[in-house]
Amino acid sequence: MALTKFEIAQRIAKELKNGYYVNLGIGIPTLISNYIPNDISVIMQSENGLLGMGPFPKKENVDADLINAGKETITTLDGSSLFDSAESFAMIRRGRVNLTVLGAMEVSQNGDISNWKIPGKMVKGMGGAMDLVASAKNIIVAMMHTNKQGESKLLSNCTLPITGIKCVKKVVTNLAVIDVVNSQFVLKERAPGVTTQEIVSATEGDLLVPEFVPEMNF
Repeated sequence: MALTKFEIAQRIAKELKNGYYVNLGIGIPTLISNYIPNDISVIMQSENGLLGMGPFPKKENVDADLINAGKETITTLDGSSLFDSAESFAMIRRGRVNLTVLGAMEVSQNGDISNWKIPGKMVKGMGGAMDLVASAKNIIVAMMHTNKQGESKLLSNCTLPITGIKCVKKVVTNLAVIDVVNSQFVLKERAPGVTTQEIVSATEGDLLVPEFVPEMNF
């Protein structure tokens, strides 16, 4: 069965390492804060000016003044720090963030990402995405494997306006975990019950398929 957006977030949470500073983009990435392993300590950074972001609040704990970059209410952890967005982006541009997880509309086999605009549709702007993809040491994309029309979002070349070039290291979709290596997609894991052939059929870009591809382990 293909993964839900919650399961995508749960799988990406396994990529977190002890001591990481992590920036989570809007959409599926924000769910990752709910699945941080208990045996590690990571510090979530929100680009609107917060270090130490916690999981989403329960209804009785909602504070309208505490939001993430996607304007969703959040919680803060003990020792968290609040500051202005200028300082937040100085942190990002200096390369102090160990891992960035972003949503995307398209990813190319070169590691290019398109995630901020669809021509003809109104958008607020690219937000912090261009700073993040230009500065982050490690970028993972969380997205569905195909769009609403069933067309692949993992392409030879992006067709939408590009946010960043050769920056994506890994893609986790509802079908698979895929690395970007030497301008090629490399299939690393399958979603439970999803066949290799289903993933190949849903991938427009050049996909290297090893002889054995394990199922994801949560």
